[in-house]
Amino acid sequence: MKKFNITVEGKTYEVEVEEIGSTAAAVSRPTPASAPAAAPVKKPAAPVRAGSNEVSAPMPGTILQIKVTEGQSVKAGDVLCILEAMKMENEIVAPQDGVIAKIHVAKGTKAATGDILISLK
Repeated sequence: MKKFNITVEGKTYEVEVEEIGSTAAAVSRPTPASAPAAAPVKKPAAPVRAGSNEVSAPMPGTILQIKVTEGQSVKAGDVLCILEAMKMENEIVAPQDGVIAKIHVAKGTKAATGDILISLK
């Protein structure tokens, strides 16, 4: 039995595959990313548009919290805001060190994939 971690659209599944021979097919059982896994899985950062310092929404959802203020210094990996999508809270993190130049959303705002959430300088 071999175990693999597979990530599909940001959601990680632990899959076990057993090779039995030509008479049986491989078996896989997806488990939620929140289940204990052999190695911790790091969430991907929100996408940054090429040539800019804008953090955009990786998926559609609702802004639950804004964790920063304009003018605040942040380091790569710091949580900028919480985006609820499909009943899950997703941390949107700073992709790089910088200072918050502008916050483009407010608590309760609906964001579409690619919408600019926060600008860094």
